[in-house]
Order: sequence, then C-alpha cells, then structure tokens
Amino acid sequence: MTDDIILKFTNADLLIDDSAYKKIVEQEHSNQIVDSLIKDLSGSNDNLIFLTEPIVDQYIQKYLSKYDPQNYANQDSDIIEEMYNEINNNNKTPRDKLLDVPFDFHVIQDATKKSYTNGEIKDFSAYFNNRFQKIKAMLIKKPGLKDSYPMKDVGVRDDVVNVIGMVNDIRNTKNNHKIMEIEDETGSITVLIHNENHSLFELAESVVKDEVIGVIGSKKGTLVIASDIIHPSVPRIDEKKMDFSAVFISDIHIGSSTFLEDAFKRFVKWINGDFGDEEQRKIANDVRYLVVAGDVVDGIGVYPHQEEELTIKNIYEQYEEAARLLGDINDIKIIIAPGNHDASRLAEPQPAIPENYAADLYKIKNAEFVSNPSLVSLDGLKTLIYHGRSFDDLAMTVNGLSHQNSDLIMRELIEKRHLAPIYGERTPLASEFEDHLVIDEIPDIFHTGHVHINAYKKHKGIHMINSGTFQSQTEFQKIYNIMPTCAEVPVLNKGAFKILKFT
Repeated sequence: MTDDIILKFTNADLLIDDSAYKKIVEQEHSNQIVDSLIKDLSGSNDNLIFLTEPIVDQYIQKYLSKYDPQNYANQDSDIIEEMYNEINNNNKTPRDKLLDVPFDFHVIQDATKKSYTNGEIKDFSAYFNNRFQKIKAMLIKKPGLKDSYPMKDVGVRDDVVNVIGMVNDIRNTKNNHKIMEIEDETGSITVLIHNENHSLFELAESVVKDEVIGVIGSKKGTLVIASDIIHPSVPRIDEKKMDFSAVFISDIHIGSSTFLEDAFKRFVKWINGDFGDEEQRKIANDVRYLVVAGDVVDGIGVYPHQEEELTIKNIYEQYEEAARLLGDINDIKIIIAPGNHDASRLAEPQPAIPENYAADLYKIKNAEFVSNPSLVSLDGLKTLIYHGRSFDDLAMTVNGLSHQNSDLIMRELIEKRHLAPIYGERTPLASEFEDHLVIDEIPDIFHTGHVHINAYKKHKGIHMINSGTFQSQTEFQKIYNIMPTCAEVPVLNKGAFKILKFT
C-alpha cells in the first residue's frame, strides 16, 4: 500500500511531505482518499505541487468527512480548490519574509567545556576571588567608590570609610540593628546598620551572604557605622528596536504524568502558523527564535519516588519524545539550555545537555544547545538565559521575595550582578577557577524558569521574563499551595510583551 500511494503522487507530479503522508496512511480508506485528492487537485485552477500536513488535514476535515469513502472520487473538485485557497490565504502563515533573512544568532557566553575544577580547597579561594574581582571592577566605577581602599587600611584611618567587600555574614542584633561582616583579600571589618536609618536599613534587608557590595561609613571603635550600601547594579539601557518576535518557554517536563502534551502540541501548531485566531497567527508569522530555559524533560531520580509520577521512566526515551515534539517546529531557531531536571550535572554552571543522553534532540537541525546560564545574541538582542534554581534561596532568605513574584527576584539578581550569590544553600555551585554566574554584560532580555509561574517586568530597559510551565500542578505544589501558570507562553512580539494561552 505504501508503494502504491507514493507512486500515485509521483505519477501525478505531486510532492508530499512525511507528516502529510502519515496523515493519509492513518486513514481507514487511504487509497480512496489519495485517488480523490489527486483528482480534485488536477481539476483545481491553482498550481499546487507540494502537499503539507495542514493541507491534507483540512481536506480530510472539510471535504472527505462529509461523504462515504466509496464515493470520494465522484465529488466536485471545486471544494478542494476552495479549501486550498482558504488555507493559503487565511490559515497558513506565510514565512517567506522571515526565511529570506538568515539568523543572526551567536553565543556570547557559554560555560560548556569551559568549566573546570580540581575539587581542591584552594579552588574555593580561586572561585570567590574571581567573583570578588569581577564585581569589584564594576563597583569601583561608582561615583562613591572611586577612591575606595583595602580593608587593612581601615584601622589606620579616622576619616570616612570607603570599601568594597564580600559579605561573610549578616545578622540582626538584640536591638534589631544589623551587623555585617565583610571582607576583601586584605582583611575584614564589622559594619553596623542602625535601624533608625530607615531607608538604609530597608536596603540592607536585601543584602545576602557572599554578594559583593560597597560600603561608605565612618569608623567608631571597632565598628564601621554605614551611611550607604552600594550594589554593582546596572545603568538604564536604551531599548533596542525589535523587528521580529521571540518566544520563551521552560519547564516542559516531558515524561511526567502531569506534562500537558495536548497543550504543547497546540503550541507547536501555533508557532508553525497552523493554530490560533488571526492575531495569534500574525504573531507566529514574526517569530524567529524559541528560547527554552531548562527542564525540557522531567528526568529520573530528581526527587524521592519520582518514578510514581512518570509516564516515561527512561531518560533516553524522555529526550526521544522531546525530539519528536520539538522536531515538528519549522523555520525557527530553537535555543535549549538545561535545568535541574535535565541530564546535566546539578552544580551550576550546568554544561549543555549532553548529546549522549539526547541524541535525537541533537538531530534537530534548527536547534542550538547552550549552558545554564548562557548569554546569546538574537538578531543583536543580548539574551541572558538562566533556569533559576537560585530563586529558592532568595525566596527563603530575603523578606518580601517569593516564588509567586519571581520578577522581584530577577531584579535583585540584576542589581547584585550575580545569578546565584548565596553559596552553600539549596543551589549547588561548582567551585571553579572562574565564576560563570557573574552578570558581566548587561542583557536586553533576561529569561528564567524553574518556579512554574509566569512573570514579566521591565527593569531599567531590560525585559525580565519568567516563562511558567507545561506541567500541571504537582503533588509537591499542592502541599505548598503553589498554583502554576500552565501553557501560558510569553512572547516578545516586536518588543511588545504578550501572553498566549494554549490550555
């Protein structure tokens, strides 16, 4: 039967793609459908020579489903011409203008194969010193810190204290003042933040261990009384013109029993221009990039008794299924970073998903694989991709921060110029010669995931996007009353933020 169908299309000078062919052979009366389709196309006034799945699918739904299969070949060919015109004029999104423009994509920063450690104690010193020097170089450019000096000199000065240091400890006194221990490569000092200095005390509430800050104050005995705390922060940037659209997703969790497969398939159909209303299809027409910020699959053994919540219990098969679903996306560059559920090491920075676990995924020609975190350029827009594991630590440490408001956490990370400033908590960090989680370059877009809740905010010209999930509420989330935003996809549509729902 297979050879007969292919031969019929060949003799009729018609080309058919694999998905359209599969759609036909799945039908009970496939040979009759082929005969009718060829006859109707030969009577059409349109010069159709290539059959795609949407054309075949529309034909079956709008024409063949109305009649008994035995009578298909006797129907009026005007119906197929009407159907074909509708597809090409209304439903099928033209991508010619996008396909004519080559992708201007390149990786700016990626830790894959650049992440090294010997696992020795001295590596910790190298790691923290690298972090300190990188962020110190940013702080020393601040107006109040240009004349900062080493901490070893604090004891011999009676004037204003002006230092840059890493926070070793921070705690409240019995009178509810704050005490910070900060250090540099030359020594350490104790800083007091008085609770009557309300604005400074509020600022100090967001300071966490292991971040690098500037402190201005005055010496009083063995203490430095702070008058200002300075974060490395970012300057306001000019928003770049965006004449295309980019889509941001994460936390797909393929293989989980709570993976929303139907919603994800609708999303894939939309991004290919085959689903949605006129406005949604118009947005799809402008999409050039799809950025995936980790947790492509649900993984194996990530948490106790996970196997009870899996429909695919083999990591290789999970990635095979991911390749099947993502492989249907056409004409769009897909950038994939790992998350804590993926088959990459847990310690950050995580190298790109290894090819030996995801061989089929690597066969997708329009896919690029990067580390977590990474910085890429999408037609000139610097896009910082970070899965967001450190959100857990910030949400537990800083008053006012929570998983429900991840945009506030993202703002803190941008201002601290570090993606995971707290060392030794829930976020595993590799003690390497270089700290790859310092935010060296200011991004135009900051894309995260992990918390399964959509968020968007523009901070000093930076688009901060958390992309929700394609996984319904898990048992763990039910315990903590976490309500995920499922199958709600963020899009930067020529610079304007939009949410498209596929539930």
